[in-house]
Amino acid sequence: MMVTRIRTLSLNVYMLAPSGGVFSRVGGVGEGYMVSQGRKGIIFKMNFKARNAVALLGLPGVLLATAFLAGCSNASSSAAASGRAAGLSSVPVAVAAARRMDLPVYLSGLGSVTPWNSVSVRSRVDGQLTEVAFKEGQQVQKGQLLAVIDPRPFEVQLAQAQATLFKDQAQLRDAKLNFQRFQDLLKQSGAVSQQQVDTQGALVDQLDGATRNDQATIDSAKLQITYCHITAPIAGRIGLRLVDAGNIVHAADANPLLIITQLQPIAVLFSLPEDQLQTVAQHMRQGTLTVEAYSRDDQTKLATGTLGTIDNQIDQTTGTGRLKAMFQNNDSSLWPNQFVNARLLLESKKNAIVVPSAAIQRGPQGTFAYVVKADKTAEVRPVTVALAEGNLSAIGQGLAEGEIVVTDGQDKLKAGMTVDATAASGGRRGGQGGAAPNDGSSAPGANGTGANGPRSAAPNGGQPGAGGDSKQGHRGKAQ
Repeated sequence: MMVTRIRTLSLNVYMLAPSGGVFSRVGGVGEGYMVSQGRKGIIFKMNFKARNAVALLGLPGVLLATAFLAGCSNASSSAAASGRAAGLSSVPVAVAAARRMDLPVYLSGLGSVTPWNSVSVRSRVDGQLTEVAFKEGQQVQKGQLLAVIDPRPFEVQLAQAQATLFKDQAQLRDAKLNFQRFQDLLKQSGAVSQQQVDTQGALVDQLDGATRNDQATIDSAKLQITYCHITAPIAGRIGLRLVDAGNIVHAADANPLLIITQLQPIAVLFSLPEDQLQTVAQHMRQGTLTVEAYSRDDQTKLATGTLGTIDNQIDQTTGTGRLKAMFQNNDSSLWPNQFVNARLLLESKKNAIVVPSAAIQRGPQGTFAYVVKADKTAEVRPVTVALAEGNLSAIGQGLAEGEIVVTDGQDKLKAGMTVDATAASGGRRGGQGGAAPNDGSSAPGANGTGANGPRSAAPNGGQPGAGGDSKQGHRGKAQ
């Protein structure tokens, strides 16, 4: 500490903040002393008419005066900062406008893609596979040649059957001639007995049966030759080849030669709770229902088709019923055994007032929303939700078309507060918890915490709820 006697014509008091700024100054006339400490501190400079200021106040008094003025300056600064903070009354929120639109009603279920037809092509004869006439992944038409099994053994059998038929036919012709002779002799002269005539007739019938059997053997040999040429039974896409040329194949083999699946059209099997099946059946009687197939993450729409039928029984283990929908699948976006999320379009709610579901708050007295009025103040509005679908909610009562609702930031709002609104880029799934729109001292939102955010304070000055901790651990406070 240093005390210096100075001569001057003015009385000056300077108070410097740690950064060096000057807060106050008082002027006068006289002669006095200056007290200073360090580069960043307090400078006390006084001039009085008395010749010795220290004699009047003393050095301790000078120091006390310096500390008093410094405290007053700090208090003034804190009060100014508090005033500025109190002036910031607007709350930043995200908003969206209530609009009138047709809101579709969907029933969602898990499903899997099933080919409309699927055939495991097997060999119907035993033999060596001599030719494979298809490529893996090839699209084939019904009747197209796929593979050839060595037909020579069956051609030999055909030749043998034809020779046997030729021999039996010759014997049949001779037997028929003798039968005719015996009949003539019996009528003309009686040279033969009736027994001989009957025996010859029986021989004719036996040889006729033999020739018919030979013809059947010939037809069988021809059929085996046909089976040696394997063709596509349906139109579809061939999978991977399961056997190569040169192998011996048998009709009793466990594995097929190839599998053909029909991808256009294709089917989707999905399940719905048994309580919804009656509603679906009623709408099916009114017209064809649309089914949309979405990807595994339920974000990408793959195809659109129509509902075909409902299974004739309910699975007792799961309490669900299976439904089958058909898709044309012209772009091959669906593949057999693919997992999909099926959405059945049940109906469409016409001209509904729709807001993002994030705008809907829940409290002890029901659902409500914060509405931004023309003067940019928030109003608590009780609303009735008629239908919720995805991120949108149809409002039955409480909102009009074009009104602005808060979709984010409700945890900081209460009725009458000024808001700084910005357009929402998209509503979040589910509503954010909010305070109950009640007056007085009732507990705000005691059990109304939101799914995606903390519960807000009571909108009209209510007392904080006792048991309403939100998901993020914040309890509503009275403002």
